[in-house]
Formats: sequence, structure tokens, C-alpha cells
Amino acid sequence: MLSIIIPVLNEAGSLPVLLKRLNELLAGSAEYEILVCDGGSTDHTARIAGEHGATLIACARPGRAYQMDAGARAATGDILYFLHADTLPPDGFHHLIIRAVANGAGSGCFRLRFEQRHPILTFYSWFTRFNTRYLRFGDQSLFVKKEVYAATGGFVTDLIVMEDYEFAGRLIDKSRFVVLEASVVTSARKYRENGIIRLQLIFTMVYLMYMAGASQDTLVHFYRSHIR
Repeated sequence: MLSIIIPVLNEAGSLPVLLKRLNELLAGSAEYEILVCDGGSTDHTARIAGEHGATLIACARPGRAYQMDAGARAATGDILYFLHADTLPPDGFHHLIIRAVANGAGSGCFRLRFEQRHPILTFYSWFTRFNTRYLRFGDQSLFVKKEVYAATGGFVTDLIVMEDYEFAGRLIDKSRFVVLEASVVTSARKYRENGIIRLQLIFTMVYLMYMAGASQDTLVHFYRSHIR
């Protein structure tokens, strides 16, 4: 049983595309569930989730780590797959995940590419093939055995920034972590809105500040002050 967990907040634009693709890829399979974990959307996100057959988890507050943990706690599957609303999984993703777990993986992710063709974005994407904690982020869609999730303590729900990176690091320490050869396709919207090089420099600053021990308040303020 595969539990697909999607944290959302006002994702009425992206969510229909993702849920349609999931339903197409999973057609004929009964061993999955889709949990849309809503952090308090004010648009049509909740209605869209229901129209596409997903289970809506109404979270007490927004925060991707908090929402994904709520989904993990509600999930009934043996494998948890955390997927962002603006990221599309590859063909046969569920078979690839199940096969990896059957072959001994406790956790892992896919490689990444952007929906926009651009040399710099292609360059960024190329590095996601390497199995190192320093290149692990949530857009690559993490999967983990539910028992491993419980053993590691899951997401730190108070984290707002770098929550995926922190969690992936513990997965790498506590389980056999694999990077699958197939790629998810994620939106380049933020890069278009903020400038490709500028946004990557901001992400690099956030990473360096986090590694230097900056508080979440400092990181959140910096992120929200510089990224549209």
C-alpha cells in the first residue's frame, strides 16, 4: 500500500494537474491512497481534492513539515510518498518505489528536472543524481517506509525552512537511501518570477545560514523578504 501525501495551501492552480496525472498513472491499482493535507486554503483546493477522489486532511495550521507529518500519521500505507503540488511523478513511479523498497531501500527519492528548458536549470538538475545529503530537497519527492518514518521521528513540525533537507539527512543516516534514475518534473515558476541566478543565490544563502546555525525566525524572515 502506497500513501501519497501532498501538502497544500491555495494550490487550486497546480493540484488538478497533479491529481489527474496520479489517477491516470495509478488506474487499475487498488493499493494506494492520496492524502491532500490542507494548511487552511482559501481557494478551491479542498473541493478539487474531493473531485479527484483524494482524501482531504484538514490541518490545524499551515507549515509543510506540519502538514506532511499530519498526512503520515493519517496514512494507512506501508510506504509514504511525499509529493509537492507543483511536481509531477514519472511514469510507473509507484512500481519504481515499491521495487526499490523490495530490494532493501528504506527511503529514497527521484532525480529532478524542471518543466522549463533552460541551460542553467538543466545544470542544476544534473546534480540531483548524486546520492549525498547536501543535494537532497523536497522537490525530488521523498519516499520512506512507514516504519522508518516512525523510527526517525518524522518531520520536525516546527521547521518552516529546510524541513525536507533536515529530514532527508536523518533518513540517510538511519536507512538505506537510494536515488532512483527516473526524474520528477517540477515547476520553474519561482525561477521565472525571481530570476534564475538570483533565486539560486538566495537558496544558497538560506542553506549557508542554516548550516551556520541561524534560527528559523531568521531564515523565514530572509526567505520571505527576498523571494516573491
